[in-house]
Amino acid sequence: MMPRPLFLPTARQTNWLLIVAFLSVGQAMYLRYMAIENVNVELACQAGLKTWLCTAFHVAIALYSHYVFGAVALGAALLNLIRPSIVLVAVALAAGGLGIVLHNPELSALAAGVLILSLARRAPATE
Repeated sequence: MMPRPLFLPTARQTNWLLIVAFLSVGQAMYLRYMAIENVNVELACQAGLKTWLCTAFHVAIALYSHYVFGAVALGAALLNLIRPSIVLVAVALAAGGLGIVLHNPELSALAAGVLILSLARRAPATE
């Protein structure tokens, strides 16, 4: 019996993962530098301005304060370590990218390490 190959995304899957990672980090950087760290926008949002940027600001602050970005990234990475799936890799990449940029680096960086470790895992058996 031949051993199963390692879990390795195809070239097309890798391209989609790159798009997911770049979009999540780009959105996180936009939100961080244009809303969270921009004093004028921050004060306007806290004063009650109703725009999509202020809504995203409030959601990001609520998720950040409960370590949701890092927890979701770590959960998806651990599930991917147990049962490799391209969807779990995409979720872990997106949440990890958001977490690292939006001040949740502890769990998000751990999730990135677990994702790298999951590349050494055998691919699931095909039925």
